[in-house]
Amino acid sequence: MDKNLKAFQRLLDIMDDLREKCPWDRKQTMKTLRNLTIEETYELVDAILDEDLVGVKEEIGDLMLHMVFYAKIGQEKNAFDIGDALEAVCDKLVERHPHIYGDVKVKDEEEVKQNWEQIKLRKGKKKSVLSGVPHSLPAMVKAYRMQEKTKQVGFEWAEKEDVWLKLLEEIDELKEVLNDPSVSQARREDEFGDVLFSLINFGRYYNLDAETSLAQVNQKFYQRFQYIESNASKPLKEMSLEEMDQLWDQAKRKENQT
Repeated sequence: MDKNLKAFQRLLDIMDDLREKCPWDRKQTMKTLRNLTIEETYELVDAILDEDLVGVKEEIGDLMLHMVFYAKIGQEKNAFDIGDALEAVCDKLVERHPHIYGDVKVKDEEEVKQNWEQIKLRKGKKKSVLSGVPHSLPAMVKAYRMQEKTKQVGFEWAEKEDVWLKLLEEIDELKEVLNDPSVSQARREDEFGDVLFSLINFGRYYNLDAETSLAQVNQKFYQRFQYIESNASKPLKEMSLEEMDQLWDQAKRKENQT
């Protein structure tokens, strides 16, 4: 047996054992696993951002376990098993890659994505271009995905300059409501959201993923602030902003040296 198939069969066998013999595993449902799966997904994201390939390998395994767990529960409910799930995704991939498994010609990745969306709509599996965007996605990721989806049907600015002008327009509107004390908090949040949405869209035109970019900046901030904490000569509350800024600059210099 192929090494990969053997390892996958081993996982299936272990899942059968755990579901039968382990009190904790027997108790789990799809709903109780949901939050754990989300946590494991973010642990994989962390490992990817850290470029920790050992960690990526481990987290892939953890997520694979969760997928097998869901399939096992589905099998117990006589709804589907892991084979059904794998066959379904294989069928989907073949169907949505007619340029590989058919005679359709494409010139670039954009046409591939456009065909993907059109096939979904033709099959009636999606009533809207936006149907495939999960409601519970983090807001920044969701904004990016909606913009990517509507782009496939031509709902897109023609020029990058237009996107920049739209962003400036939204910033001006935000400034206006912030300077008006009579404006409600809800209206301010709405205008702030418009700026964020436009900024995400602006970045997309330059192949800049907002979620990835912000995650990297968050990581950088985290590391630099930890440097301040580790190298402070007195409690942070007793330090001036200027003193902390000096340590911040030291952290930046150390980054540039590595």
